[in-house]
Amino acid sequence: MNQLLLPLLLMLVVAIPLVMGTRKQKKAAAAQQELLSSLAPGDRVMTTSGLYASVADASADTTIDLEIAPGVVTTWLRQAVREKVEPVVETDEDIVEDEAVVEEPVVESKDDERVEEKTGAQIAPPLEHGKK
Repeated sequence: MNQLLLPLLLMLVVAIPLVMGTRKQKKAAAAQQELLSSLAPGDRVMTTSGLYASVADASADTTIDLEIAPGVVTTWLRQAVREKVEPVVETDEDIVEDEAVVEEPVVESKDDERVEEKTGAQIAPPLEHGKK
């Protein structure tokens, strides 16, 4: 009995991850197939090569027409579509006006120490090499 226990245990250790991995792959394949069959004109998609486009025509079984720019329609294999993406919608909060960065002028004093006008903080003078 003990002679059969070790090989049985080893088989379980190897078999369980294989079965779980296969199930995960089947679920991913089913989800991708569902995505490809649900594509409709107007959907925003990303291809496997990273191209963002809008679906122009999805009536063919193996191909799909994607509009990559206004008036530019290209034909792709359906399997090239990686995922649906949400269309980009700009809101007022997204538009942020850049504020100009104003640097404060630096004025040098008599002692070769630089002093900022606004804060009055002193900045050390540049190091001079070779003087003793």
